[in-house]
Amino acid sequence: MTLDPTKHADWEIAEDAETRMKAVQQLADGLGLKKEELLPHGHYVAKIDFNKVLSRTGNKPDGKFIDVTAITPTPLGEGKSTTTIGLVQGLGKREKNVIGTIRQPSGGPTMNIKGSAAGGGLSQCIPLTPFSLGLTGDINAIMNAHNLAMVALTSRIQHEFNYDDERLAKSNLKRLDIDTDRIEIRWIIDFCAQALRKIIIGIGSRMDGFMMESGFAIAVSSELMAILSVSKDLKDMRERIGRMVVAYDKKGRSITTTDLEVAGAMTAWMVEAINPNLMQTIEGQPVFVHAGPFANIAIGQSSIIADRIALKLGDYVVTESGFGADIGFEKFWNLKCRYSGQRPNAAVIVTTVRAMKCHGGAPIPVPGRPLDECYKKENVAWVEKGTENLVHHIETVRKAGINPVVCINHFYTDTDAEIKVIRKIADAAGARVAVSQHWLKGGDGALELADAVIDACNHPTNFKFLYELNTPLRERIEKIAKEVYGADGVDFTPDALNKIKQLDSDPDISKMGTCMVKTHLSITDNPNLKGAPKGWRLRVRDILTFKGAGFVVPMAGDIKLMPGTSSDPAFRRVDVDVNTGKVRGLF
Repeated sequence: MTLDPTKHADWEIAEDAETRMKAVQQLADGLGLKKEELLPHGHYVAKIDFNKVLSRTGNKPDGKFIDVTAITPTPLGEGKSTTTIGLVQGLGKREKNVIGTIRQPSGGPTMNIKGSAAGGGLSQCIPLTPFSLGLTGDINAIMNAHNLAMVALTSRIQHEFNYDDERLAKSNLKRLDIDTDRIEIRWIIDFCAQALRKIIIGIGSRMDGFMMESGFAIAVSSELMAILSVSKDLKDMRERIGRMVVAYDKKGRSITTTDLEVAGAMTAWMVEAINPNLMQTIEGQPVFVHAGPFANIAIGQSSIIADRIALKLGDYVVTESGFGADIGFEKFWNLKCRYSGQRPNAAVIVTTVRAMKCHGGAPIPVPGRPLDECYKKENVAWVEKGTENLVHHIETVRKAGINPVVCINHFYTDTDAEIKVIRKIADAAGARVAVSQHWLKGGDGALELADAVIDACNHPTNFKFLYELNTPLRERIEKIAKEVYGADGVDFTPDALNKIKQLDSDPDISKMGTCMVKTHLSITDNPNLKGAPKGWRLRVRDILTFKGAGFVVPMAGDIKLMPGTSSDPAFRRVDVDVNTGKVRGLF
């Protein structure tokens, strides 16, 4: 008997469900994994040796592939992770061999306002505590590998500043002549720590380093996380890490981790992290957890490796892309699918009545504050107006040639009239529509959604990329802005234009995708503009280059690579039962 989510917190429901969950070996047996392919981390979590699995199953046809995305969410989120788990459970109830592939949560939102992205109610990934607090150490490995690159870079700057060429030669070092005004990376930490965005390092004597401005970004924004997401195997990962650009010299030439002779040691930290993690839903379906979140500042996808083995082991694979279809799905479509060669059969667009009201004129919800009473009262006009945002995202999915399924994530305050208008408009826009109550009822509440997805997967697709890699960078950015965001055009700062000019002469540009950085709270680059605005232009202020991951990263709007912690963060409610050692308060 499961707990009632209207009366119990997520952590209480998870703790109760964990008394009945399958041992990880039982999960592995259900997937047909061999004993040597499972690398247990305790009784209920394991890593999977992907090389061995792919060597054994490589000739097997792939299962059906479904991506879960969303409308532009409110700051509270609309339950996309919950829907992903709910759909896995619903397909399980339909007796399908289904596997979920989701991202590992960052400690930043887990200890802040967004939660751990384990799902919620009766649609969660368990066990909740390890999922939320580091799991098997993948993000820790990324932090160590990334910060080792910073150690190599900053120590090299210090030695070159203090030593003449003769003394450098005695240390077998070639002068790199690093331009300290063109450092491309910063330190990382997996918390939202706004006080570390800008810092001064090297204060003290010459023995304390070279004094310069530096700072921290959140761990999941590291290029290493992107590399983990798109690498095909360890050899590919090693090569990508070696291509990471960390700085430029005084003549404008790139300096890589290979130049710093640190790429091998960085890869050593990542050897275990490349294997996906095996967990389960509350109802016992397998879930692969790998790579990280934040599609507004990163690629925001689970790994290609996790998808590859899931598609060989399952008949249906449900993955998740970060935030709305304008950023998470767009990156799934034009980056992840391009690098993996995988083609989805359907895309689920999660929406809520609450979000439609927000896009239709209701006050924007503020995390940590009570929801305005207007959200609890019927307002069909607001909902109908807000569906402009939903239709925009349906059109984006259809441009990819993928079958869209709209999931109305049902809240208890929703009325039949409000749901009816969403269903009518989404259907007219060419999407299948399902109402789902997975948060309240688990897999039983997601049967309509599961049926709609099965039907979508049985119909042909016409997948096509938005742009080809030989398209000039400026044209790519403008195409994404116009076709996906609905902008009239793009305004570039002089610095961004100068970098585009430099990149256009780089032969590697034709091998690199475009990973936009933009707010997730609006289709535009202004988080306060809701709905589907017209008559606006995207502003690109900078261009970053992730040569290891294979991305050019245009920065649109005022986006921080280090989020801030709110005045009422989640960590205030997290504690430990000292008698049992169980963690309470996670969500």
